[in-house]
Amino acid sequence: MSERRFQTPRLRTQLVALLLALLVVAFVLVALVTSIALRGFLIERLDQQLAAAGDRFSLSLEHPDGDADNNRFSDVAGQATGTLGARVLNGTVTAAAVVGRDPDDRSTAPGSRARAQLATLTASSHPRTIRLEHLGEYRIIVNRGQDQDLLITGLPEHPVDETIGRLVGIEAVVFAGALALAGISGAFFVRLALRPLNRVAETASRVSDLPLSSGTVSLPERAPEGDPHTEVGTLSTAFNHMLEHVESSLHQRQASEERLRRFIADASHELRTPVAVVRSHAELARRTGGPLTPEVERSLTRIGAESERMGHLVDDLLLLARLDTGRPLAHDEVDLTRLVLDATSDARVAGPQHRWQLDLPREPIAVDGDEHALHQVLANLLANARTHTPDGTTVLVSLQRTDTGQARIEVADDGPGVPAPVLPGIFERFVRADQARSASTGSSGLGLAIVDAIVRAHGGTITVTSRPGDTRFTVTLGASRSSEEDLDDDTDTTDADSAEDEEFPR
Repeated sequence: MSERRFQTPRLRTQLVALLLALLVVAFVLVALVTSIALRGFLIERLDQQLAAAGDRFSLSLEHPDGDADNNRFSDVAGQATGTLGARVLNGTVTAAAVVGRDPDDRSTAPGSRARAQLATLTASSHPRTIRLEHLGEYRIIVNRGQDQDLLITGLPEHPVDETIGRLVGIEAVVFAGALALAGISGAFFVRLALRPLNRVAETASRVSDLPLSSGTVSLPERAPEGDPHTEVGTLSTAFNHMLEHVESSLHQRQASEERLRRFIADASHELRTPVAVVRSHAELARRTGGPLTPEVERSLTRIGAESERMGHLVDDLLLLARLDTGRPLAHDEVDLTRLVLDATSDARVAGPQHRWQLDLPREPIAVDGDEHALHQVLANLLANARTHTPDGTTVLVSLQRTDTGQARIEVADDGPGVPAPVLPGIFERFVRADQARSASTGSSGLGLAIVDAIVRAHGGTITVTSRPGDTRFTVTLGASRSSEEDLDDDTDTTDADSAEDEEFPR
């Protein structure tokens, strides 16, 4: 799946969540400790009441003959509701009663299962807790009577449980309110504390949008200075130092690039004259009346070819130097339809072994720009397709208008494609896709760099996609205002269409 299933929460959310988690743990510990302490205190008080009730119960049930009397216990004054009393003689419950809530019926008898549980008890001076059937948990004490019987007194523990439950409920409500208040307050204060960090992030975002790849670079953006004794303040200071270092490095790079451009421009300009002199002297030597040996003739031919190649390289370097300095190009109306047709015709003559195809619109498309420079764009793209593909490759040149009114030129071929390692930097200078063919064809590695520079100087874009059997260079330029009008000369249009149909069959 392309989307992340779990997204990492923001730092502010993590801090607030951690605060709430710690508070929950603290509240749970407080509730647990208070509940245990309160329960211990209430059980201790219950044991005191149990001891007092047990003394009165002994007096009420002791009698000389040991007969059972279930009502004597209810006649003892001061017994709390739910108090249990029982007398066990020789493993048999002879008397048992629970003080009821109804004044008319002060006591109720425990059930048979509860009486059976009571019959199994033994004498003990320490209170204990048992669960009686249908009566619940009781805190009981078992004393031995004067006639060797067992006198059992018990008090219910449910008032203690109710008190603990009420305490836990109150604590839950109070803790929930405290958590809500802590969450809101924590979110506010964390947001306030992280505000300088947000400013640093905003500054970094603005810096990332600046054009830092070329040209004069200035980084006026700085993060707000904070308290250097805090983590956020330390981060802001370090971030500002980093921006100063980056700005200084960019200025040094810009100065180095300017020196390199001036050197290339000056060297190219100075080389034009000696290259022209070498070429002219080689041509003059070949035109002399005297016979030349084959070795001399071959040497003069190589001198002329290499001097011509160097002349083209110097011209390319000078053009790039002019484009780098931002010199404005001409802004005339250029008929792209005629320009594409002429450039493809020239390419067909230069590479007859390739199959050249055209796809032109019925209506001409014009752009505002430099006609010579745009012709060089097309010539370089077609020369690149011709020199870097084998014979028999089909090259399709298409021109169309986009939905936004722009002009789009596409040069596609079904050759082997551009090697993947070369593709990302194919528009950089002196980049060659095939070193062996470049050496044999005299490629300087500046053709596509010139194309990219000219297209950018016209405010357009150029992209490339390549895979074996399909390589496409796409140039997008802004169309002129009059590009939607038909050409005035219908004959020219007819000639263009006929040339498209005859010379470039699809």
